[in-house]
Amino acid sequence: MYIAGLLMGIVAGFVMHRSDYCVTGMFRDAILFKNFFMLRSLLLQVTVSMIFFETLRRSHFLPLFPFPLLAPPALSNIVGGMVFGLGMVLAGGCVVGTLYKLGAGSLISATAFLGLILGSALYAELHPWWASLVRQTVLTKEALTLPALLNIDPTLVILTVALPASWLCIRWWQTGRLTINTSVRGYLQPWKAALILAVIGASSYVAIGMPMGITNTYAKFAAIIENAIIPAHVSRNPFFAAQPLDIVHPASGALLHGGAGPALDSIWTIQFPLIAGIILGSFISALLLKEYLWHTRIPGRQLAMAFIGGIILALGSRMTPGCNIWHLMGGLPILALSSLLFVIGLLPGAWLGSKILTRVVMSSSRG
Repeated sequence: MYIAGLLMGIVAGFVMHRSDYCVTGMFRDAILFKNFFMLRSLLLQVTVSMIFFETLRRSHFLPLFPFPLLAPPALSNIVGGMVFGLGMVLAGGCVVGTLYKLGAGSLISATAFLGLILGSALYAELHPWWASLVRQTVLTKEALTLPALLNIDPTLVILTVALPASWLCIRWWQTGRLTINTSVRGYLQPWKAALILAVIGASSYVAIGMPMGITNTYAKFAAIIENAIIPAHVSRNPFFAAQPLDIVHPASGALLHGGAGPALDSIWTIQFPLIAGIILGSFISALLLKEYLWHTRIPGRQLAMAFIGGIILALGSRMTPGCNIWHLMGGLPILALSSLLFVIGLLPGAWLGSKILTRVVMSSSRG
């Protein structure tokens, strides 16, 4: 599992760096500049993932359906999505964008990465209160996906969504709206990255039992650091003590067990190689292009904003719970209700973050 996760991470980090496949940039460009070019590639990825997942489910390659750790839909998903959207814009990247930019030598992303760990530690202290709020806002415990809520064959619902989305993507491709003319050496067209990432997401679901996700391991980093300093506090913390993953994979017979605590459990085995792989893949890409360089002359205000954004991003990822790749590239393709609610919150959060970012940049320019 280590090797599979590492290889998937390396490929993901490499193609993300070559295509600058930044989800934060996609939403920021759409909101600030009305530029939907990158967002089209994201829709392509979600649509192809939708078709892949449903085909694999019907072929009995996805015995864990819906996948583990998928939370019931709650109004808290919307609030968490808003906080996440705000944080990712201020941090200059989402939880994955931060990793591939860090691998290419971005000091801003390295700062956001530290904020993500601190934010995860802060959430652990807030968890009892937030968990209580989540329980009060759960909409249904009976249905995790839209087809289950409607009590309709998932294939019928997926086709209803995927067919018009596929037609739209084909039209964009035919009219050149998925391609950008550039002579930049090594540049990978985003639509190609979208297809590769869709294959990686499907491979992860088949091999590991769930699509890509990494935010539990950010919390685990925080738990490991805290445990080295104040072990008694960590052992008493309900968030770190919880074991939300506790299943036996029907196909492989592997016991998947773990949580956000400091133990190197199944969560660590699944997510840490992916994190390391994304950083390594981006590092290799930047090195081959001779672009690897740490830029240290960054305005303090920009670093402060990235750090605060990282903290907010981590809080949002735990509140919703999950990150954008978990929801957009994993939950949305199966029409998970919590992921649909996450997207509803993500949009105004990203809009607010973009407005704040614009004000800070303009203020810096005037200064």
